[in-house]
Amino acid sequence: MTDIAANLAAIRARIEEATARAGRPPGSVTLVAVSKTHPQEAVIAALTAGQAVFGENRVQEAQAKFPGLRAAHPALRLHIIGGLQTNKARDAVRVADVIETIDRPKLAAAIAEAMGKEGRRPDCLVQVNTGDESQKSGVPRAEADAFIRAARDDHGLPVTGLMCIPPVDADPRPHFAYLRELAARHGLSVVSMGMSGDFEAAIAEGATHVRVGTAIFGHREVPA
Repeated sequence: MTDIAANLAAIRARIEEATARAGRPPGSVTLVAVSKTHPQEAVIAALTAGQAVFGENRVQEAQAKFPGLRAAHPALRLHIIGGLQTNKARDAVRVADVIETIDRPKLAAAIAEAMGKEGRRPDCLVQVNTGDESQKSGVPRAEADAFIRAARDDHGLPVTGLMCIPPVDADPRPHFAYLRELAARHGLSVVSMGMSGDFEAAIAEGATHVRVGTAIFGHREVPA
């Protein structure tokens, strides 16, 4: 676990350098430490090293790791960054501070209903499938403008920004630039893009949040 503190320091330094190279203000990029499949002890090690913002794919895993840590770490913020089934909407609203993967009308409706029942309104990001890949979650490019408006205006979700995962084998920068421009068109301040292998390119293209897991916590332990 001692490596986690060193890894965090190295990633923060790279974020600061990339931010400076892009001519952006210091502190304008938030690091989301992706702790999925890693034990609660790894999260505690990161918290001890000063990390406050985390990302989890699965709601059930997030429920097991995070609620018990909030009392001792009031600055902790949890992002749900994995695809959500509608039957997990209420659990996601209970545990998350940000839900990054709003990508279809049924989910938007389920999240809105859950917010009403739970009395919590976590921030929401619309996930955009910038590569229009059939195997990936996210709103297709052609539907993105209409869906963003519907999520905010029809469903009443607190949409604060956008998220994407570019195609693995493509240059990510055009995808990042597209997401930044789409967010600006809708007056959205949050752009979540960039992971361990490309977060510096994402920062150059305007990312406000980067999601880094492997470079902090090491290779994930895939559950059997």
